[in-house]
Formats: sequence, structure tokens, C-alpha cells
Amino acid sequence: MKRSDPRRGVILVTVLWSIALLSALAMAASVTFRGFAGVMAVERDRVQGDALLSAGLETAAGIIDTLGDAPLLDIEAKVNLATGSVRSRLSDEGGRIDVGKAPAVVLAALLRSVGATEAAANDVAQRIVERRYPGNAARPNTALRSTNGATRTPGTGQPFSDVRQLQLIPGMLPDWVAAVAPLATVFGDETVNPLTAPPGVIAALPGVERDQVAAFLKARRSFPADVDRLVQLVGPAQRYLAVKPPRVASVELMAELANGYAVAARSVIAVLPQDSQPYRVLVWTPVPSPRLL
Repeated sequence: MKRSDPRRGVILVTVLWSIALLSALAMAASVTFRGFAGVMAVERDRVQGDALLSAGLETAAGIIDTLGDAPLLDIEAKVNLATGSVRSRLSDEGGRIDVGKAPAVVLAALLRSVGATEAAANDVAQRIVERRYPGNAARPNTALRSTNGATRTPGTGQPFSDVRQLQLIPGMLPDWVAAVAPLATVFGDETVNPLTAPPGVIAALPGVERDQVAAFLKARRSFPADVDRLVQLVGPAQRYLAVKPPRVASVELMAELANGYAVAARSVIAVLPQDSQPYRVLVWTPVPSPRLL
């Protein structure tokens, strides 16, 4: 009887181990490839989403440029492209109270409108103004006094670059900062544009009563071009109003790809005459949960 060659068994085991190893390597390569493909898909969506946001920003700048000297009321726009769509909402920063430029009496009235007492509002408004002027620089329109009646010495703080920096002011409560944020800006002027100011801004001006706000808003809807008539409706507060062309706007953006991927951002842009660039991005803030519009 012929004996079997033991080497054949060794060869068979080697072949089986080789097959098992190749199978494991193939499975690992498949998992790695799927992971790589997933990463690439996510990166592709992100790039396309960012491109849509840029398209929305370009559209917003074009709208502002087209307006010329016309007021920038709240405007919504939508752009459809091959990869998806982007929606934008524009509002005029000039219609808000600039915490870095507004007179102290306006700042105090703004704080009172969100719940501050008169004494606290005057005190905090004075502190806000003091942060604008380093050293012993002259300070216009700082008639408010602190709660003890003494006029303070100018501080050494720099102008604000974000409304949220108001929380650094001694005496400022977080609730006041949150309430003031929709009505305030750091990209405005000493005065507010009456044609684009939100109702809350008009109501926050010194000496303006509720019935005056209602009359003002009704007249603005009916006679938006009659500026003289509008400003007279708020009485002495008209000194804090001035019509100006839209130059700086806040833009809320939301982009959505065809596969449902969404991304959003908030921005502030400036469109300036004779500028070397079509527009300038002053603020760009991605929004983690894209539910803007």
C-alpha cells in the first residue's frame, strides 16, 4: 500500500492559511476603502456647501450694490445652482444703535428699554462711553453722571468689535446683553437710519412713547419716502435719526445640497463706493445647527 507524502499536508495547510490571510486583508481593505469613501463624501459636501454660502454672499453684495441710496429693508433671496440652493436674509446695520458711537443718553435709553433701572442704565451707559476714549482724549456728549453724581475720568479701553463685549462692562447683566444684541451693532454710526430701524430700536430712543412708535411704523409703511414727516413723529428723538445709504449689512445664509446636507453662517459685509473690492467680509460665523431661515 502506497504511503501518503506528509509534505502534501503541509502544503495544504499553507494554502489554507494563505487564503485566510488574503481574505482578511481584502476585508480590511474593503473597510478602509469604505471609510475613506465616507470621509471623501463628507469633505465633498462641505466644499460644495461652502461654495453655496459664498454664492449667497455674492448675491447679497449684489443686492446692496443695486439698491444704491435706497433703504435696505429686510430682504430675502434664494439662489438655485446645480449642486443645491442657498437662501440669504439681509438687514441694514445702519438701522441699529452703535454701542461704540451712540451718545450716552441713547445707550441709557436702550438699557432702560430692556429692563435696567434709570440709575443702572445711566451708570452702565457712562462706562460704555468711557471705553471708547483712551487716556485723556476728549469725549463729546457724555452728559450722564454716575449714580453718586460724580463725572468719571476717561478710561483706557478700546472701541468695541462685537456687541457681546458689552458683558465686560461693570454692572452690565447678561440678560441685558442678550436683549440688546438684536437692536445694537458695532458697524453703525452716531445716528440711526429711520427707514431701516427695527421697531425695538425706535422704541428704545430717548423720550419715545409707545403711541409714537405705532404712529411712526404706520407712517413708514404708508409714506416711506417722506422722511421729514417720519422723523417728526418721534419728537425730540429725531436728533438721533439720519437717513444714509446702506453700506454695511448683516447676512444670514443657509445652503442645502441636493442630498439634504445643510450648512449655515452669519456674516456682516461692507459694500463701499470706489472700493478696490466688490465687498468686504467684516464678520463670518459658521452656525452649528443650520436653522436660520
